[in-house]
Amino acid sequence: MNYISTRNNHKNFTFKDVFLKGLADDGGLFVPQLIKPFKKEELGNLKNLSYNDLAAEIIYPFIGDFMSKNDLISLISKSYSNFRCDDVVKIIDLGNLKVLELFHGPTLAFKDIAMQLIGNFYQYHLERDQKKINIIVATSGDTGAAAIDALKGKNNLNVFVLHPSNKISPVQRKLMTIHEESNVFNIAVEGNFDDCQNLVKAMFNDEKFSKAINMSGVNSINWARIIAQAVYYFYAYFKIRNGQPLSFSVPTGNFGDIYAGYLAKKLGLPVDKLIVATNKNDILHRAISGGDYTQKKVEETNTPSMDIQMASNFERLLYDVKNCNSEITKDVMSKIKDNTYKIDKNDLDKIKKNFISEMLDEKETVEMIKQINDEYQIVVDPHTAVGIGAVKKLGLKKNCVVLSTAHPCKFPKAIEDAISKTENLPNSLNYVNDRKEKFDVLPNDLEKVKEYVMNSI
Repeated sequence: MNYISTRNNHKNFTFKDVFLKGLADDGGLFVPQLIKPFKKEELGNLKNLSYNDLAAEIIYPFIGDFMSKNDLISLISKSYSNFRCDDVVKIIDLGNLKVLELFHGPTLAFKDIAMQLIGNFYQYHLERDQKKINIIVATSGDTGAAAIDALKGKNNLNVFVLHPSNKISPVQRKLMTIHEESNVFNIAVEGNFDDCQNLVKAMFNDEKFSKAINMSGVNSINWARIIAQAVYYFYAYFKIRNGQPLSFSVPTGNFGDIYAGYLAKKLGLPVDKLIVATNKNDILHRAISGGDYTQKKVEETNTPSMDIQMASNFERLLYDVKNCNSEITKDVMSKIKDNTYKIDKNDLDKIKKNFISEMLDEKETVEMIKQINDEYQIVVDPHTAVGIGAVKKLGLKKNCVVLSTAHPCKFPKAIEDAISKTENLPNSLNYVNDRKEKFDVLPNDLEKVKEYVMNSI
């Protein structure tokens, strides 16, 4: 399969290029040149597969130049062997709603599902090419821990994680900063997540620097994460199996997880609507409901993974609605950078064929956690509560799945505000509270971050 950049679709790349580079040199995001949907009979052949076998069938067409199918099957099995749920994910009922629990991996968040696989992809590649890779990633809370767990101790690579200082929960931070492996570096940036993300993008765009350190990235813009995440949309559909198209409500910050659902739909999965559920940092809700894609100041909330005003993966959707015209997409992204972009009605109509949106503020989120606990004796994390609340505010009654993206123990304050108690870490992770943390605080300064990286490798 060939890939191109959303900002230059005249140059082809292989999956290996796409995986290792993460971001195109022109600043664009990689997308397949052509997506071939499954035929109806092919979907029928997938419906009874285990999660691992299903993952192999969906992922392999995108990576065939990178490894054999047998190697992929082996890596998938290895990647999910340490999950606390035999089928990787779990589906529970909340009345008419289904909730897809994605947090049964080693760091209690949906990011593990893609990141464990990516960690093994790197190991597979580096066993064949002894070049050292330096992976730099920004996190709003969960990506960093998942990346570190997947990459710690691996030969021929370092991982640098930038998180916003004092703006993620203590449990989220500890899951990143307790590791002692010499290839792990944690940086607390004096700023917000968008600042961290912009620093990483600037390092990628500095061709001299990125080539000098052989830089790679595992943020949600990495296409390997998108295809790994598309698998659980298929799995949920086949498990629920009611013959009707399903809608999926996704707590959304950087637009990667919900874009994976859009990819699943493009691959032929019967998806009705993809529901973008946001907190009061609601740029995506404003964009999808009325075309307003202007950035405002990021506000801290009880759903920190969504405290974002620049949803990187949205560029892939804009490329699609602009009829895959990379020149127009490049111009749009320039306007977005200048904070002057509004989505025109024609493009908005295209977006609304697949996406709807809703927003919950902090008070509504706490109320939703309490309501779910009172009604079903289940505790959900605040991001999941936003996903459920969005469905309820939109008045959707059936055929809807909410993606539960994190374990509630990662957000003790929000849970305590709602139900006056906290959720404990799973027993297998109790050690997290006893270990010493290791991280460095740096200003929101590109040159200082680059200097730190260069001095560490």
